[in-house]
Amino acid sequence: VAYLTIFHILFVLFVWTYWKSIFTLPVQPGKKYHMSYADKERYENEERPEVQRQILAEIARKLPVYTRTGNGGVRFCDRCQLIKPDRCHHCSVCAICVLKMDHHCPWVNNCIGFSNYKFFLLFLAYSLLYCLYIAATVFKYFIKYWTGELTNGRSKFHVLFLLFVAVMFFVSLMFLFGYHCWLVSRNRSTLEAFSAPVFQNGPDKNGFNLGFVKNLQQVFGEEKKLWLLPIASSQGDGHFFPMRALCEAQNPLLANEEQWEDDGIDEEPHDSGEASSLAIERET
Repeated sequence: VAYLTIFHILFVLFVWTYWKSIFTLPVQPGKKYHMSYADKERYENEERPEVQRQILAEIARKLPVYTRTGNGGVRFCDRCQLIKPDRCHHCSVCAICVLKMDHHCPWVNNCIGFSNYKFFLLFLAYSLLYCLYIAATVFKYFIKYWTGELTNGRSKFHVLFLLFVAVMFFVSLMFLFGYHCWLVSRNRSTLEAFSAPVFQNGPDKNGFNLGFVKNLQQVFGEEKKLWLLPIASSQGDGHFFPMRALCEAQNPLLANEEQWEDDGIDEEPHDSGEASSLAIERET
């Protein structure tokens, strides 16, 4: 009875978290980040890249945007026609900009971001426990198979198949879940682990790292009783995230643009096409 109770609890949590990971749609940036018709027309009619950059800076001046592209330009999505909030990226599969995008997961056929990252982590955790439970309960029958106590040929096949699949998924999930636990402890997304976010003073992989406890609370919330349940409890709205250093809390779009030029980061090429591609981040 105890084994069946544990099995059904893990199964329900596994299915629940998987369902939430699939059907929780990724959150897109709010309307204030989208270009107005007048700004869009003014931007598209302007051929000079330096003026385009200035237009984007003017639009973003009133927005809580603190990260930039590698060359110091405003993070702008030319497909969605919006100023990207911090940690927001364009998903080429979903064809939308996703708040705090982590990656597009083929397992759940959905984009993992601010809205469902907690659910995805819980899905990995309960999948790991589910596989461990199956492997542990089947292992004693596997021992009987080797000692010759199992005589039914079909039973042997079922035992071997269950144990092999459970162990195989357990090992693969263990590495994946461990990696995401490390990301949560550092307050990074998968994309940020490969390419550090750029602030006023340059790239900083620990720019959003607030310490282990606060990093954990950003994903799971402050209510510990909700941590293990697939219920939305993440902090914030996905548009703004506290930063590690106070000096980075000032809006870099209002800061001295010449600092990027002095550091050799913001070099305007003569060709207008190249300059435009450097001034605007175009993600695939």
